Amino acid sequence: ETNTLPFHPFENQQGDILRMDKEHQVLKEQLREAEEKFEQLRSRSLEEIDTLEELLKKSIEETEVSQNELDWFHQDSETQMKKWQQEKKENRESLKALKGTAKKHSDSNERYLKTIDDKEKQYNVCLNKFLETSNTFANEKGKLEELIKKSQDDSQECEKRAVQAEVSVLQTWKETEIWKLKGTIAKAERNLGMLKALSSSASADPVMKSQIDSWEIFISNVKKQLEKVEAEYEEKIEQVKNGARNCLSRVEVVDFPFP
Repeated sequence: ETNTLPFHPFENQQGDILRMDKEHQVLKEQLREAEEKFEQLRSRSLEEIDTLEELLKKSIEETEVSQNELDWFHQDSETQMKKWQQEKKENRESLKALKGTAKKHSDSNERYLKTIDDKEKQYNVCLNKFLETSNTFANEKGKLEELIKKSQDDSQECEKRAVQAEVSVLQTWKETEIWKLKGTIAKAERNLGMLKALSSSASADPVMKSQIDSWEIFISNVKKQLEKVEAEYEEKIEQVKNGARNCLSRVEVVDFPFP
């Protein structure tokens, strides 16, 4: 027969020990699970702590670098500020000097403008006078140009007549000299003909032959002289026609003595 009565003092009612044992097992299992979770959480926490410590270390290093950069920036800013203040001071002084210079230039410009205005008035007076005089000169110039043209026409006509006169004089001298030389040649040829006629009827005479040779040489020289005189006169005439001056002179003629 089964005893179903409670087991005093451990049970208030039957089955309390079994129930407590089950609860103990459940609590033990929960404790084991809690320990496992705690270990997992602890492991993750350690990893996170290591990561955070690494990040903290890196952050501290970066903070130190940033602080150095900030210090450098502050120093550079102070230097730039001092430089800017110095430049500002210099610019203020330069501006003051420029204002003074601008004032001087402004005063000078006013004087120059007044001078220019006075000069412009003087210029207008002179210009009006010049235009009046220019018109007078233009009228006189027209008259002078007409006189000059007439004088040029007269001069050209006179020059043309002078050329014609010089050519006429040279032509007359040429014809005169040629007439004289041709007369001399004709006379010499008659004498030569007479000598040749006498020499053909007489016996050979050395004196006669010598005279014939002399007359032939004389005639040859005079003919050459004739050609030379005619050519030189023609050259002078052409020079005069082409505008040459100081050509009105006789050609030198050699006077050959008769044999």
